[in-house]
Amino acid sequence: MSIADNIRAFQQELAGTRCRLVAVSKTHPVELIQEAYDAGQRLFGENRVQELTAKQPELPADIEWHLIGHLQTNKVKYIAPFVHTIQSIDSLKLLLEVERQAAKHQRQIRVLLQFHIADEETKFGLSWEEAETMLRDAAVQQLQHVRIAGVMGIATNTDDESKLRQEFGTLRGYFERLKAEFFNNNQEFSEISMGMSGDFRLAIEEGSTLIRVGSAIFGSRAYPA
Repeated sequence: MSIADNIRAFQQELAGTRCRLVAVSKTHPVELIQEAYDAGQRLFGENRVQELTAKQPELPADIEWHLIGHLQTNKVKYIAPFVHTIQSIDSLKLLLEVERQAAKHQRQIRVLLQFHIADEETKFGLSWEEAETMLRDAAVQQLQHVRIAGVMGIATNTDDESKLRQEFGTLRGYFERLKAEFFNNNQEFSEISMGMSGDFRLAIEEGSTLIRVGSAIFGSRAYPA
């Protein structure tokens, strides 16, 4: 199947749900991203700042770029002029730097709080206590150029459906608690980003609003990461 066929298959799969597709284009060349764009895809996710900043000028201006990989504070400035959503906010320091850089460009940047839900220690993300502490910080109450729009998590790389459901359920629970405690009257706080090529159907069943899919659209990686 072509990339366009794969995009159309996902469009059909997601029809009638409130879930949207983020096409993960990391390691794939602009020509393949353009193919997905021509098939109607507008949300694309990249893991690395260097790769994202190289591709962005080569592609249509109305692409909604999501940074989905771990982000170092000193690299925020490179994507602040154009990034739509940063899905990987895992510290107060990073959140405040996004605010600072967005303000320089007189933009608003959407962000998701990344939670650690997997068994694997290599994964980044906040604990519930860290998120709570962060959101109670006075500086967060003053944000003008950042919109906290929801949560993101990466599940354990496993075929165990019950484990995946439990981890997705944990993330959905964090979202619901945050909504109740901090974002009760904020309609923009609405996103639960979870699910990838191998587990997106389970994630949708568990409440995902954004699935991050690469290989099921583009095939195996086009060149080494």
